[in-house]
Amino acid sequence: MRKKREHRPHRLIPRMKLWLSSSEDEGVFGDGKWRLLEAIKRESSLKAAAQSLHISYRKAWGDLKKAEECLGLQFIEKHRGGDHGGETILTDEGRRWLTAYSRFRSELHDALQETFENHIATLFSGDQDD
Repeated sequence: MRKKREHRPHRLIPRMKLWLSSSEDEGVFGDGKWRLLEAIKRESSLKAAAQSLHISYRKAWGDLKKAEECLGLQFIEKHRGGDHGGETILTDEGRRWLTAYSRFRSELHDALQETFENHIATLFSGDQDD
């Protein structure tokens, strides 16, 4: 007869995928586009931002255009050429969306963590209320 091996459960961590949709369009803005805006801010280049996120330039450009069209705003400004090449920068609206979504996401993450602790983590601590 085999001995029953003691099994310690892995520590669980809550995760979420978040996106905003309209009645007409799915995935207008979410974590992917938020990460893209952060990368553009950091890299000052759409091409470099796409590369840093391991997505194609075409996908990055298409995602931004879809969001801009659905929201009726412009996230980026492209400046071509020059001695050091062009650059891509966030517009004021792009910076506002980046900041607002960052705060929105952070508050949701905090609420998710608290809800997880209240309902799921208790299953491992023995403090269960049935």
